[in-house]
Amino acid sequence: MTTLTAFVTLYLAVSIAIGLFAARRVKTSGDYAVAGRSLPLYIVIATVFATWFGSETVLGIPAKFVKDGLRGVIEDPFGASMCLVLVGLFFARKLYRMNLLTIGDYYRQRYSRTVEVMVSFCIVASYLGWVSAQITALGLVFNVLSQGAVSMSVGMCIGAAIVLLYTLFGGMWSVALTDFFQMTIIVVGLLYIAYLVSGMAGGAQQVVAHAAAAGKFQLAPALTARELLAFAGALVTMMFGSIPQQDVFQRVMSARSESVGAAGSISGGALYFLFAFVPMFLAYSAYVIDPKMVDALIESDAQMILPTLILNNTPVFAQVMFFGALLSAIMSTASGTLLAPSITLTENVLREIFPMNDRQMLLATRLVVVCFAVVVTIFALVSQGTPIYDMVGNAYKVTLVTAFVPLVMGLYWKGASNQGALCAVIGGLATWLLMERFGGDSIWPPQLAGLLVSFAGMLLGSLLPQYTRATAGATVPR
Repeated sequence: MTTLTAFVTLYLAVSIAIGLFAARRVKTSGDYAVAGRSLPLYIVIATVFATWFGSETVLGIPAKFVKDGLRGVIEDPFGASMCLVLVGLFFARKLYRMNLLTIGDYYRQRYSRTVEVMVSFCIVASYLGWVSAQITALGLVFNVLSQGAVSMSVGMCIGAAIVLLYTLFGGMWSVALTDFFQMTIIVVGLLYIAYLVSGMAGGAQQVVAHAAAAGKFQLAPALTARELLAFAGALVTMMFGSIPQQDVFQRVMSARSESVGAAGSISGGALYFLFAFVPMFLAYSAYVIDPKMVDALIESDAQMILPTLILNNTPVFAQVMFFGALLSAIMSTASGTLLAPSITLTENVLREIFPMNDRQMLLATRLVVVCFAVVVTIFALVSQGTPIYDMVGNAYKVTLVTAFVPLVMGLYWKGASNQGALCAVIGGLATWLLMERFGGDSIWPPQLAGLLVSFAGMLLGSLLPQYTRATAGATVPR
């Protein structure tokens, strides 16, 4: 066993130990789902930051930046950070006061059981690609660290088992405490690597000047209808499609108060926006240091740019710091995104079919976590070859066209009705799917068309004569 492998193994053991230690706090389903709504501000910031700082931020986005510049990654980090800021400003307080266990509960309380189930299924489905991307990245890391002795497929299974182990028992408590530990490793590790690599590239100013000269900082799209619509579609997918996600919801709802939840979301979003540029800086530094290596990897596997740079050009200590930070980013995102859909499926679908007390609910959620881990691992194995960035980006489209409009309109428009919500969900989903299948050369991004139809469906469905009824006692949140 090499020194690098030994340190990475030790790091994994410590992460598992922290997660299992946190499991001692889990007594009820509320502890498991939202950590008993008791997390302090610094933990909430860490968990919010970790929401998206995963494989796509460290591997996918840097590769995309080297190829396409900022324009190619506009939805992340800007869209993702704006999502968290918007949640903190406009959603956190209202949802916190409703004392919900899942975001799916909101749709039942505001509209009906039918809307709850439809939206919950869409939310769960959206996590397949997202969690699979993290599993794929873990397989990549283990494959690289073992110098090919561990195949990608075996590495995926090992990674999934590790994340499952501590998430299964500790739920949101394990996610929260390991996120805090892992965020510390991410920040310290990547800042150290940035300092080291910038020196190798001739200084940070040299890297930035080179990127600027190559046009990598050009953000505005060409002033054509197609380019402008594509730009808008990419931006709203992450900015709005991420808002009605269970992992974002449970991080904010885990706070000890609504003020802590709102402040944690805004602070975590700002921190993510600033720090997401570090991996991009590292990737372009690699281009300055070894352009032939980067050009070759762009054609074959651009996600290997940073791992190859670190393994070929830095001392062992730097390698330990980088892969520790990389594993931290992946595992923190993977654990949260594994837990979120499992809780949604149990609370908003299974519990209505099979009435359960709190103890049975806790057991059922853990069983669903195991089943979902198996499903996403299989999905990751089948999807090998799909870029991590694409796997994550596609995850938010389904929630954008189905869940966003009923959420925001239900919170801020008293006239939003159950019939309007049904029209929004069905119309948005149908439009998106049809556009994906038959849109062809249309200038309209399918998800943007679906969002507009969802909004129109809410307006028309709510203003026209009503033929469906909301849940008895449905109210507009304060």
